[in-house]
Amino acid sequence: MDSSIRIPQAHAAIHQPKKATIEHAIQPYVYASVFSSLCIIVGLIWDISWHTSIGRDGLLAPPHDVIYLGAILAGLFSSYQVLRTTFWGSAFEKQSSVKFWGVFYGPLGAMFCIWGAIAMLTSAPFDDWWHNTYGLDVVILSPPHTLLALGIMMIQFGAMVAVLSSLHATKSGGTVVHKMLFAIAAGLLLTSLYTLFSEYLNKARSHSALCYQVGAILFPLFLIAVARASKMRWAATLTAAVYMAVLLIMLWGLQLFHATPRLGPVLNHFDHYQPFHFPLLLIVPALAIDIVFFRLENKKPFIKVMLAALSFLLVFFIAQWYFGAFLQTSPLARNWFFGSYAWYFGANPDWPYRYAFHPQRIDTGSSLVIGMLIAGVLAILSGLLGYVWGGWMKRVQR
Repeated sequence: MDSSIRIPQAHAAIHQPKKATIEHAIQPYVYASVFSSLCIIVGLIWDISWHTSIGRDGLLAPPHDVIYLGAILAGLFSSYQVLRTTFWGSAFEKQSSVKFWGVFYGPLGAMFCIWGAIAMLTSAPFDDWWHNTYGLDVVILSPPHTLLALGIMMIQFGAMVAVLSSLHATKSGGTVVHKMLFAIAAGLLLTSLYTLFSEYLNKARSHSALCYQVGAILFPLFLIAVARASKMRWAATLTAAVYMAVLLIMLWGLQLFHATPRLGPVLNHFDHYQPFHFPLLLIVPALAIDIVFFRLENKKPFIKVMLAALSFLLVFFIAQWYFGAFLQTSPLARNWFFGSYAWYFGANPDWPYRYAFHPQRIDTGSSLVIGMLIAGVLAILSGLLGYVWGGWMKRVQR
């Protein structure tokens, strides 16, 4: 009797570690999608500094190569995952995947990455043709750039979904690697959102209500979604920390390299890269979201989201209003650390508002109060939408 009892126990003990190993395994395409997202962000910020510092580029300029490398890696690894699951996957793997076009099986995150890679690589020759036909862009979101931006967002969102589906497949709430990959993927997507709307969120607009209205639309939506979807207590804070770290590393690193303008007229002379913006202090209001979610964990969702969104906006306004003034006006910010000296080579370096707020970008009195009330409403609506979006991501299993 004893031996008959011990044999199943031994058998279970032998197989249990293997089950845990399979359960916590992270597929290569997940790592590849997060790395691809990083390549895209590095290339994107480098490209902005390239245009500010050098001006002239081509289809295969170094920043473009890094961006397209990210698209290629995401597309290849995700395609391999889909093809492997479709033609060589087990019945269980197919049941755990999304069926696409009635033929293909694969993770939802991989599908997003494939679509994003196709959009990004299609935008490359389209953009080259656009420049040859119409000249240099006068707006950020030209048709080829819009297609590129959509592709970037798809790949970066696909990376988030890929990590989440892998995390949700575990029974123990995910490993540390799962959680760190999710924070990195979310932080990289947050960096893209900021970069896309940086025209309205830079230091020169930090005393304008429009800056906080745009922030109220973007950031509660995304950070509250992340806070709900993740199993991490400080998800919003870690996401904002990744965003700040990426922008700071790029700001400090690019200044070390030689660059001279190649496109006239050159009004502002320099011999090194002009860096991108110092990041917004999003880590402070993101912390407010995490605290509200932690302290009001058992409260009704509407109350919790409303307080989180308004807390974010209040802290964001206080932190960025004063820090933005420092970056815009203080001589102490015109150094390698803060990078506020950066200036486009074709802009007049003696422009009177280079280190001062333009009167048309300042809101005071009733205009500021009304503008911030509008921002408060936008923040609540954005937060509610983010909560719903986060609920969907929380249920992603494939």
